Amino acid sequence: MERIWLKSYDPGVPHCVEYPETCIPQVLEKNAKKYPGNSAVEFFGAKLTYGQLWDQVLRLANGMKQMGVKRGTKVAIMLPNCPQCVIAYYAALWLGATVVMTNPLYVERELHHLWTDSEAQFLVILDHLYPRAEKVLPQTAIRATIVTSIKDYLPFPLRQLYPFKARRQKLFMAVPYDGTRLLSFKKLIADYKPAPIPCAARPDDLALLQYTGGTTGTPKGAMLTHRNLLSDVVQLVAWTPDMKPGAERLLAVMPFFHVLGMTGGLNLSIYTGSTVIIVPRFEPDELIKTIKKTRPTYFPGVPAVYIALMAHPKFDTFDLTSIKVCVTGAAPMPVDVMRRFEEKTGSRIVEGYGLSEASPVTHVNPLEGVRKPGSIGLPLPGTECRIVDPETGRSDMPVGEVGELIVRGPQVMQGYWKREKETADTLRDGWLYTGDLATMDAEGYFFIVDRKKDMLICNGYNVYPREIEEVLYEHPKVLDAAAIGVPDAKKGEVVRVYVVPKQGEQLETDEIIAWCKAKLAPYKVPKQVQLAEALPKTNVGKVLRRQLRAEASAAQKPEQ
Repeated sequence: MERIWLKSYDPGVPHCVEYPETCIPQVLEKNAKKYPGNSAVEFFGAKLTYGQLWDQVLRLANGMKQMGVKRGTKVAIMLPNCPQCVIAYYAALWLGATVVMTNPLYVERELHHLWTDSEAQFLVILDHLYPRAEKVLPQTAIRATIVTSIKDYLPFPLRQLYPFKARRQKLFMAVPYDGTRLLSFKKLIADYKPAPIPCAARPDDLALLQYTGGTTGTPKGAMLTHRNLLSDVVQLVAWTPDMKPGAERLLAVMPFFHVLGMTGGLNLSIYTGSTVIIVPRFEPDELIKTIKKTRPTYFPGVPAVYIALMAHPKFDTFDLTSIKVCVTGAAPMPVDVMRRFEEKTGSRIVEGYGLSEASPVTHVNPLEGVRKPGSIGLPLPGTECRIVDPETGRSDMPVGEVGELIVRGPQVMQGYWKREKETADTLRDGWLYTGDLATMDAEGYFFIVDRKKDMLICNGYNVYPREIEEVLYEHPKVLDAAAIGVPDAKKGEVVRVYVVPKQGEQLETDEIIAWCKAKLAPYKVPKQVQLAEALPKTNVGKVLRRQLRAEASAAQKPEQ
């Protein structure tokens, strides 16, 4: 397919880019020398300069090396956005380890799969989360766990006040450290000197196992190398030629365990020598205070974040004018929300598209040029795209006609961890088959017209119906089940499930929700439960989710 999108690029955006022959943590080392006194990390008013951050990374790397972390070791990190997450991520990568980012919302069942499938040997975790992990650890290959507390990097007086808040909220903090299998993050940093050690990583080494769902309901690890992740960062920097190295302030409200938060938040900040303003969780009031105090210039976020901010009763009184650019993805951005937010801030919201398998960004709308409502924009420099026949996956479709979107570029994964069949199905001749149906117009703008398989998006997180259905099938009273997404004004979509009880069994909706709460992360738990006598199916027994979605949509429409 001819790269007709190049003519729609903004002035100053190159058609191709050069990629550094280096590794992610070496970028931090370079900028620690270039900007030693610049603020690298800000957290509730506490600051780490680039020099201080690099000092902490080397200290932890020395401690982790002594524990046995080396090239190829899998290190799981189960932390919210906080300085310790940044330090642990770069320390593990410096030693050549592969990071397994773990959603702090995961429950025991999900943790067990993630850590056993990835073959994780070490874990870095928040103290409040340790009791949940402790139940799973004996069933994994994890040899040692490093535990940290949010208070360790808070400024005075928040550090002194935090234990009182934790006790009031009944948060676990009494970790039984033993110095061998259960170690203190704070003590490791204090005990080890920042002795220089060679970077063990290579550009084509596996840097990250980014777990993503699928139609099987079993999350798969997308294998992303240092080269994959850095290539996507370089492409994003090329897309924003007005970024000033060493001078930008990036608001990290997207979690680092989400690949968009990792690439568009953390890695992009460090690569450009920017300040990353860390937000551990999204709360509109707290976020507004943070923006007011820290004056960020770049603000990546999912549509649900912008929607929630604008729903705040005092939105019109907020000063958000420091923000120059907002980048959004993971779900469609309502046009009215985009318009109102831009009018208030004077910023430009650019909508993009990506997937975990592509590190994740492949498309973004222009910052200055034409922005078409509903479009995911143009392919990033160095990214090739095609719209192919959805049946054969080979011949290109004419401009304007629907087909499957496939992409190729240096940011595309190496494959799925230990999943040869799924890799062969998804990667063909270097092309990543996204499973998304799309069109391309005469100016090279791409539009998604149907969603990848049956995935739904809740608060920016991918939720796969099959995983929820597997949990429902485990219930002793459930005969049949199906999960779909239904529109929600605040979250984009929420989960609705249809459940058929076994003959003679009585089921209550509260019982179903309680069952799911014990086995799924909160954002995957159904918000709506419909008990049914049977599910609509094809003649070969496949559930007609499209019919269920149509019925749910019709039920939500007000009567005329």
